[in-house]
Amino acid sequence: MAALDSSHLDTSSQVDPQAFVRIADGQSRLDLLVRGAVCAGCIARIESGLREDPRVENARLNLSTGRLALSWRGDPALASEYVSKLRSIGYPATPYEPESEADPQKEEERKLLRAMAVAGFAMANVMLLSISVWAGGMEMTETMQSLMHRISALIVLPAAAYAGQPFFRSAWTALRNGHVNMDVPISLAVFLACGLSIWETFIGHGHTYYDAAVMLLFFLLIGRFLDMRLRARAGEAARGLAAMQAATANRLRPDGRVEAIPARDVLAGDRLVLAAGDRVPVDAVVVEGQGALDGSLVTGETQPVEAGPGTEIFSGMLNLDAKLVLEATADRDNSLLAEITRLVEAGEQSRSRYVKLADRAAKLYVPVVHSLAALTLVGWLIIGGEARPAIINAIAVLIITCPCALGLAVPAVQVVASGRLYREGVLVKSGDAMERLAGIDTAVFDKTGTLTEGRPRLINRSDIADTDFETAARLARTSRHPLSRAVADAAGMGEVTGDAREVSGGGVEAVEAGVTIRFGSARWLGIETAEDAYTEAWLQIGDQEPVCFRFQDQLRADAKATIKALQERGCQVELLSGDRTGPVASIARELGLDTWQAELKPQDKIARLEALKAQGRSVAMIGDGINDAPALAAADVSISLASAAEISQAAADFVLQADKLDSAVIALDVSRGAKRRVLENFGLAVVYNMIAVPLAVFGFVTPLVAAIAMSGSSILVTLNALRLSR
Repeated sequence: MAALDSSHLDTSSQVDPQAFVRIADGQSRLDLLVRGAVCAGCIARIESGLREDPRVENARLNLSTGRLALSWRGDPALASEYVSKLRSIGYPATPYEPESEADPQKEEERKLLRAMAVAGFAMANVMLLSISVWAGGMEMTETMQSLMHRISALIVLPAAAYAGQPFFRSAWTALRNGHVNMDVPISLAVFLACGLSIWETFIGHGHTYYDAAVMLLFFLLIGRFLDMRLRARAGEAARGLAAMQAATANRLRPDGRVEAIPARDVLAGDRLVLAAGDRVPVDAVVVEGQGALDGSLVTGETQPVEAGPGTEIFSGMLNLDAKLVLEATADRDNSLLAEITRLVEAGEQSRSRYVKLADRAAKLYVPVVHSLAALTLVGWLIIGGEARPAIINAIAVLIITCPCALGLAVPAVQVVASGRLYREGVLVKSGDAMERLAGIDTAVFDKTGTLTEGRPRLINRSDIADTDFETAARLARTSRHPLSRAVADAAGMGEVTGDAREVSGGGVEAVEAGVTIRFGSARWLGIETAEDAYTEAWLQIGDQEPVCFRFQDQLRADAKATIKALQERGCQVELLSGDRTGPVASIARELGLDTWQAELKPQDKIARLEALKAQGRSVAMIGDGINDAPALAAADVSISLASAAEISQAAADFVLQADKLDSAVIALDVSRGAKRRVLENFGLAVVYNMIAVPLAVFGFVTPLVAAIAMSGSSILVTLNALRLSR
């Protein structure tokens, strides 16, 4: 498919792209937002077109976000030349600014919906006029028939001119750039049908085909809209991660004053002040202060990261309690969050190169249809010597072989299957997700919040004296720390220590009856502990022996059953987690999993997924944390829970809305059923063409009958898809 028209969005001439060029490692780098790219063919033309310049080192387009990462060696002023090059091949581009960019597919989606409404309106009205002509037969005068045809022309011609724009513009762009696509024969069929109908209305025999032209457009627009609607959210993950980057930073000047600057202006070595509630703008090291940060971006774990002088922290982390002074170790474009965003986009890019069944079938369509129509035209000219029957039969071939059934074969199944899964509590977010899920043979799970409930629970209550437990509960009720909340939940409502004080990165302390009481981490209390399968907190009352409180994240009730069901369906199951080795090993043993890894960063999870793919395996990733978003995007297909971080939900192909893991098994079963229906639909389309095409070639089918037959094949394909709803 060629580029969709985006001329109304082309503002590239208004912005100097050189101002957005970054210099790194001797290279000029620029991120551009490319408009109009809609398929793998667009990616190939854009990337190969830019790489024709030997100075270009890298050109990589993310189809979901429209972001083109471009780097070259040489003058930064070449940026304008590359933007002009993109515009000349039909893809206008502007500097990529994720903080302000909207979804580039939204406008095209609205245009398709409007075009479909216009085509549907015209089809309904013209069919009424056509039925009147058919039913009138010999009783209707030629004058009345001519009037009916003229009214049909007044309705169809402007409607077709408007509703056909997605196909006409795409076909023109393709032809202008020296190639053809599926929209070329579609546009040709519409133009010829309308042109012949105009001739017949005013000069010829009065046999018009206005209804065929508008019916053709209506069914094709349905298929195209359904496909775009299902993949409309494909780029949400990368945009959401970009939105997590702090827009501003507080830089500490040498004279002690604090100034607010754009986060993109922070350089390595700058001193920054991070207030409670702020996000870390760039990767940095803590210089002054003690505090706790939400580190789920890196580890996926809910337990806050304790930070003090010398602690390395990363962009996107959230400062929970105390003011910190940082020293930046990287600029924003080289921070961990920027790297995670690039990893997510790389994963989405990999998926966008996935060749769907419909795309593979469509490769044969254009040359075959053009050849058949041309041979029909030439053959009838040789046999009959008259242009009119030759043109009519050629149009019939173009219409009867129109890819309505092909265009609906996949979207119709996807919509029915998506509705079925929605009723089962599974939200489908990607158009080709079910096709990819149907082929998986490996399932990779995150631990915290996915296989487990994602919150710690006290597991050694019976080992703790009642008086010690109540003392700890009085302190715990004053804190929002996850372990304190676990103790408070276990104790229920009760008294609260009046003068409790929370120590950042340590715990809670208070004085009761002149005795200091502390509840917090072993390091804060100076207690030596060994690594094991549990998370611990300690209670210290004066000089008494400290009391250990042990916590463990509990398995979801359906975790074992889900893993067993996946294994029964031929899937290898693995566990990848950012948590400590002890808890991960314990969960793996409980689930009977032999393959697991712990203490992984996002890049490590992606490396394992890539290793599995290199072995020829098709991988599904099931996760919930922000740190899982790159792995979710990198997997062949991804599943997230409704309780997951918004970024992970955006990166996933499926969201389990009921937070039940066994819904993933239902999604697998329905997806495999959907793939069978798609293959059946292709079979129906092939049988239809084997019967209908020879009839059209040999002149037994008029364009109107061809349009009715084409519509009938589309209805048959849709009815077959509806079988999935049961």
